[in-house]
Amino acid sequence: MSIPDFGARTQLSDDVARLIRTRIFDGTYAAGSYVRLDQLAAELGISVTPVREALFALRAEGLIAQQPHRGFQVLPVTGRDVADVANVQAHVGGELAARAAANITDDQLRELKQIQAELEDAYAGDDNERTVRLNHEFHRAINVAADSPKLAQLMSQITRYAPESVFPTIAGWPGQSMKDHRRILSALKKHDEELARAAMSEHLAAGAIPLIEHLTARGVVVDRNRP
Repeated sequence: MSIPDFGARTQLSDDVARLIRTRIFDGTYAAGSYVRLDQLAAELGISVTPVREALFALRAEGLIAQQPHRGFQVLPVTGRDVADVANVQAHVGGELAARAAANITDDQLRELKQIQAELEDAYAGDDNERTVRLNHEFHRAINVAADSPKLAQLMSQITRYAPESVFPTIAGWPGQSMKDHRRILSALKKHDEELARAAMSEHLAAGAIPLIEHLTARGVVVDRNRP
């Protein structure tokens, strides 16, 4: 993952937190290692303040712990952690998709189809950063169509715990994801609430096992509590 131009931004803590999450889930920051405040700030060319804010946010999420006189230590990620996040995403995302099926307009459907076409093109070109961005846009557009801002906000918070940047690199997932997305689009076009709920729930839940296997093989997920 390339490092964004942090020096050009005024609100940095969310971007720094996103970068640290990515490094945790790709194994750059292994469980038990320390994220050095001064070192990361120097690497990104920013002050320590947004880095500290990001680390406190990640501590609240349970990804790191603050050790007295030692700094911020990366905590182990378990299979159960990953499965729990996927299951909650599946439930909330399914409800949002059902509401979107009831409310979605023709213009919103056209936007979704365009995002999906661009996403499939990005997958075909092995452009991982673009696929992550477009996949996020696809799901966000559905959540907006649901017209349920509080539920969509909750979904956004849950998604922080899901390593979105990892999915394009999982063997077989891009093809499965595209198939799932087409099924979701079909349900939305039909305004079939139950079909949309099932399609989205199954899509979000289906990623748990391959994700756990992928992260375990790379030493990111530990075996204890694995489903």
